[in-house]
Amino acid sequence: MSTPKLSHLDPRGNARMVDVGDKADTQRVATAEGTIEMAPETLELITSGSAHKGDVFTVAKVAAIQAAKQTASLIPMCHPIPIVGIEVTTELDAALPGVRLRARVRSSGKTGVEMEALTAVSVGLLTVYDMVKAADRGMKINNVRLLEKRGGKSGHWTRS
Repeated sequence: MSTPKLSHLDPRGNARMVDVGDKADTQRVATAEGTIEMAPETLELITSGSAHKGDVFTVAKVAAIQAAKQTASLIPMCHPIPIVGIEVTTELDAALPGVRLRARVRSSGKTGVEMEALTAVSVGLLTVYDMVKAADRGMKINNVRLLEKRGGKSGHWTRS
């Protein structure tokens, strides 16, 4: 397998922000997901709505949306992009036990939204941790990963 060219490195290996000025605007979508494992009692705290800081899922969703919109401020080589839609879903998963959080981000722009979706998931899960850490400091964030991306020169990719 050949080594892919890394676009954030110039020919001498120096970091750079890619110039996307000549690229056409296209519809782009990325979906990412991650989980947070916790004690069954902590999951029950969330399920029953008894967390002292409030509605865990609503706060996590708002945090995820804010994070997606701030990705270019957090990740040095990311471009600020026009996000046209963000959907965040949370799901209780008794098998973990814990929470599964998914973010789908849409843009009409010159570069992809994978980093925005991954950032949304990461911050959403960190927010779940923050909301219930008083009950369970041993929670573990896992499996933050891209599930699918559409649009742009590289086309459609789906995790197999």
